[in-house]
This record gives sequence, structure tokens and C-alpha cells, in this order.
Amino acid sequence: MKLILAALAAALVAGAAVAEQLPPKRVFESPDLNGPRARGVKLAPDGRSVTYIKVRADDLTVTDLWIADVAGGEPRMLIDGKMLAPETRELSEAEKARRERAGVATRGVVDYAWDDQGKVILAPIEGDLWLYELDKGQARQLTRTPGDEIDAKVSPKGRYVSYVRDDNLYVTPVAGGPERALTEGGSELSSWGAAEFIAQEEMDRHTGYWWSPDEARIAVAHVDQSGVDVVERPEVGATGAKVVPQRYPRVGRPNAVVTLYVQDVATGARTQVDLGADPDIYLARVDWSKDGRTLYVQRQSRDQRRLDLIAVDPATGRGRTILTETSPHWVELTDDFKPLKDGTFLWSSERSGFRHLYLYAADGRLIRQVTRGAWPVDALEGVDEARGLAIFAATKEAPIERRLYSVSYRQPAEPRVLTPDIGWWTAEVAKTGGAFVGTFENPRTPPRTALYRADGSRVRWIEENRLAEGHPFWPYVERLRVPVYGTIEAEGGETLWYSLRTPPGFDPARKYPVIVQVYGGPGSARVTRGWQNPEDQILLDAGYILFRLDNRGTPHRSVAFKTAIDRRLGQLEVDDQLAGVRYLKTLPYVDADRIGVTGWSYGGYMTLLLLTAPDSPFKAGVAGAPVTDWTLYDTHYTERFMGTPKDNAQGYEASEVVRRLPRLKDGSLLLIHGMADDNVTFDHSTRVMFDLQARGTAFETMVYPGLRHRGGWTPTNRLHRAMQTLDFFDRKLK
Repeated sequence: MKLILAALAAALVAGAAVAEQLPPKRVFESPDLNGPRARGVKLAPDGRSVTYIKVRADDLTVTDLWIADVAGGEPRMLIDGKMLAPETRELSEAEKARRERAGVATRGVVDYAWDDQGKVILAPIEGDLWLYELDKGQARQLTRTPGDEIDAKVSPKGRYVSYVRDDNLYVTPVAGGPERALTEGGSELSSWGAAEFIAQEEMDRHTGYWWSPDEARIAVAHVDQSGVDVVERPEVGATGAKVVPQRYPRVGRPNAVVTLYVQDVATGARTQVDLGADPDIYLARVDWSKDGRTLYVQRQSRDQRRLDLIAVDPATGRGRTILTETSPHWVELTDDFKPLKDGTFLWSSERSGFRHLYLYAADGRLIRQVTRGAWPVDALEGVDEARGLAIFAATKEAPIERRLYSVSYRQPAEPRVLTPDIGWWTAEVAKTGGAFVGTFENPRTPPRTALYRADGSRVRWIEENRLAEGHPFWPYVERLRVPVYGTIEAEGGETLWYSLRTPPGFDPARKYPVIVQVYGGPGSARVTRGWQNPEDQILLDAGYILFRLDNRGTPHRSVAFKTAIDRRLGQLEVDDQLAGVRYLKTLPYVDADRIGVTGWSYGGYMTLLLLTAPDSPFKAGVAGAPVTDWTLYDTHYTERFMGTPKDNAQGYEASEVVRRLPRLKDGSLLLIHGMADDNVTFDHSTRVMFDLQARGTAFETMVYPGLRHRGGWTPTNRLHRAMQTLDFFDRKLK
């Protein structure tokens, strides 16, 4: 411990020179303090160029489409999102919900798709579709309708554009001509081609239709929501309020019934896919084989303890289960299934205790395990079939570092690291050849994107985003606080990773207040060796130490670590966060009487749990959009970890917030919620407000008219939320 403290103190004192303080307002102004970042990066099918979405330097709320030639030269704008996006158009509820699920916070070019021939780029812009033709060097408007075209795609051979509008699936010729409806009679309760709420929000499936490789057929989902409960939620805006009757499948209640069909594009003939006798299942994933002769369907059981891979004959709709994954806890969904040209396929499984890759024959017979070891694969990013390589991301060296690797799937081999720089890597891998666009970041390096060869050598920068003179953050670089990373031991002996940042001008002889930034829920880690959000600088400049800890249940670890929370949300996570506070109290520069906590969503839930823990060490907390009762949340997320209230009554009772509120200290809580939240609905917070008012407990609250869980947050109201948080902590911890 003495050696750790000595190293920690040395790291904290180093670079403690103080520069001009970052004005909080500047954090939310243009240009983005993170610098120019490439988002939605895609390699052109011919490998000659790279396209990406970039926020405008003069407006953080608008994104444009850019292109960079592999051969060199400066990147150039292809589609000006500000010029083409109408200021006044009101998006449909379906498109608003889709953007909310995808976390889209800008307008302009927010998504796009190449055709497989590399001739055109399809871009939906504020409800209509635009087609950029590479040979002509210009964009033309493809649709101009009152309704919004959503989930638009270019067919594999580039002859059609497909999209969903008003709950039906349409196609229109790329070369021009009238659109054609492939389905009819769609409605909110009986829709075609769109992913249902649960698929978008919790299953990371954002489409409801899939083209065959020869574009002769489309697999299309039909969603029947008639049995889903109507949750009447208030949606309060700046100028009025309305009650929205939302179809929201709450835990233990009916889900939408999803059926799957294969439709002939030319004739319209439709064949139903046999998904089994039980309609109460999840349509998890749909893929075509490379030759289009087999449709692969992943079917997940309602309790999520079983996942079947079904090989379907598209001509008859009949299928056979060729692979099954089971777990006493839950089977996670991934995008790691990759059909190969020879009929074999790659698949990931956690059966060994860590997520690893496996190669299977077409009939589901295991050929070999491809990766192995006491570390997890994070994602299968791509395949180089010519060389027989799987390209994957993993937290192999440490759970706080993500790198890219390649490994042979044809014969036993050790993975080869493609990205040696230590930090956090994401990648988009070419469909052939193994080249990739990689984005790298670490605490001293904002996200920078380059094109790399299959061996990991860099071809060219796409967005170098070098932190040097001229970079938006450069005037404040001396105030940049690099986290100190370390580990502590949980009560059960597990290793927990933390990060700690100190204020500019830190003096280890003084005592400082601490703010614990918590999420704590499954599926998201807060402790990574990546670039830190400039918004945190507001709290650092105000003199706070910032501390994060990833408790049991968070990702990038073993199956045992992730599933320790099974059927008992809000218990071990709290124990681990309290262990983190006990560690903080051993540090000589931490003021043990001035510790606060804050978090959003699951982090808001954790904030309430930590404030109401017996003998809570927290003096104050800011809880944003918190879940407060899991019976009010959705099926797929909640039942994965908790089962249903019927079969886990004790777990649900122990996880509920209101029963703990008698332990909340007067004046210790600031509660924040958007008044149009359709994910963690507003009644999660009103239950807390009502109970605290009834018992006379003082607390503070700030609500945001018209804002949802993620969507609609502008730079202005993000600044307001940040300053409310700072003001509250200043009054409570200083």
C-alpha cells in the first residue's frame, strides 16, 4: 500500500502547473473541445476512400458527411447537413424514438450507407432521403413526402433503395421511377419492417428487414403490439403538456409478438418463417448466408437463458436449430455471428467462463475454438477470408484497455496485436482484405482516426486531431488531469478497477472534497484508458477530486464477475462502491466528510442507493433520470438480470428505492429528470418526490421540459444541468 500511495502522489504532483481556467460555457460551445472527430466511419467498397460524419466547427448541433481518399490529400465535405436539413420540419414520433434509441443528438447527416458497388451513398436527412452519386459528384433528393423514411438501405446490388414509412416497407429504384409498397396495412399496432421498442432499446437491433445477397428477397419482420400494455405518460414541454399513450412492455407483462417472413421482391409472394410453437420469444438477429440459400435466425427465449441459431430454408420457411447456447444466468446477444463463403461460420460464446470465438461447420458441428484464455473477446470486428483471419477487439491486457487483434481461424494460433498503442481502440474493418479504420484515444490523446493496412501499419490520417497549438483544447491543456488507475479488492476477493483525477494545482498536503461518478450497471464501464469528457473539467477546476470505480456486474471481465449481480440488482454494486469510498478515506488528501456522488440512469439509481445505504458516507448526491422501481422498467433489460416479480419477489423488494428513503439525510439530494423521458419514465422520479414530501424530507429537484432520456439535450440545457450540479455540490461539500 505504501508503494502505491507513493506512486500515486508522484503522479498527482507531476504536471501540476496551472493554466487559465476553462470557462464552463466554453465546454458547450463551438468548436468542440474534443477536436474534429470522425464518427460513423466506413470504408468505400472499392477501398479507395473513407467516409465519416463530423460535427460542424461552427455548430455542435449539426453533422455533415465527409470523405478522404486513401491515396492522400485533404478530406472534403460531401454532403452539407446544414444546407440540406430544414430548420422547421418536425420529425415523426417513429423517427424521434429511433434517434432516441440510437443516441443521436444532432441533425443534418446523422446516418448514411454505401451501396456494395461503391457508386452511391444514401443519406437520410430530417425525414427525407438523399442520394450522393460519386460519378456526378453531387447529391439528389430521392424522396419528398410528408412522412419520414426511416431505416433506409441500398440493396446489395445497388438497384433499389428500401425504407420504412408509416409502418410499411417500400422500395424505389435508384435509377429513378415510382416507389413500390412491399407491405400494406401497416399501423402503430401492426407494423412491417421496423424494429420494435425492445429490440431498439435493449437488444441493439435497429432494423426489421434484411436483403438477400442477390436482392431477390427480403426477410421482413411483422410486429404486433396489440397485447402490449399502454403506459400513459405525461410529456411536458415548454408551452404545454400532453398525455402520450405509449406501448411500453413492462417487466412480467406481454411483449410485442414478432413474426418473420421472406418476401419475393418481384412478385410480392410472402413465406412465413417457422420460429417455433412459442410466440413469447425474442427475434434477436437475422442474417443471410453468403450464397443467399440460407437465412439464419437467432431466437432468444423470454427468460434469456437460451439462444438458438436456426438455419432456415427461405423457399419454405422451415428451419432447424443448428446451435444452442444456454446459461443459468443469461445469454448475451452479440453481432459476432459471421457466415463464411465456404458455409462455415464464426460464433462467440461465454461457455469457457470468458467470451471467445469458435468456428463451426454449416451443420452446427464445432470445428475448433479460435481464441482462448483468461480474458474476454469484446467484439468480432471483421473477417479476412482470403487469409483465414478473424479480426477482433479485446480487453486482453487489462479491462481498461481495448485493442485490435487478428488470429487464424483455420488452424490453432495465438492472436497478433494490430494496435500496439496503449489506450482504447475502436475499428471498422473492410469487407475484404483486412484493412481497417481505427480510432485511438487515451487520457492525453483525444480520439484520432486513421486508415491502417491489415498488418496494423498506418496508411494515412483521416482525422489526426493532434492535441497541439490550434486544437480547441490547447489553451487549457495545462489543466488536463490524467487519471491515476489502480485496483482494490471487493469483499468477495474480486479485483475492482478505479480511476482518480485531482484538481489543477493539486497540493497533496491539503484535503479535498471528492465526487464519485457512478454508473455501476451491467453493459457499461466508466473506468477506461480513454480521453476524458471535457465537461468533467468544470468539476476539476472547481477543486474536486473525481473518482470512478467499476463494480461487479460491469463488462470486459469474466462471466463470473458479470453475473455476480444475477437476481439482485442494487446489492453487490453498492457494496463495491462503498468499498471504493473506504479506499478513498485512506488517502491523506481526501476529506472524508465531504464526499458526493452523481450518476445518470442506472447511475442515478446507484446514487439514490448509495445516499440511502446504512451509515452512508455520502454527504450529497445528484441523481439523474434514476430507475427507482424495476417493476416499472422494460422486459428485456430487467428480466435478464432480475427475472420477473413473480419468481424473484425478494430480489425486487430489495432493489426498490422508496423503501430506503427514510434513511435519506435532509437536503442531501438533487433529483434531475427530463419531462418527456420515454425510457426511464418520469414516474420513477415522481414516486421519490411524493414519498420525500410526505415524510417532510428536504430535497432539491430540477426538471427539463420536453427532454427525453438521451435525446433533445442541446448545448444550452447541458450547460444548465452542469451548472446546477456544480452549484449543488458547492453548497453541500464546501
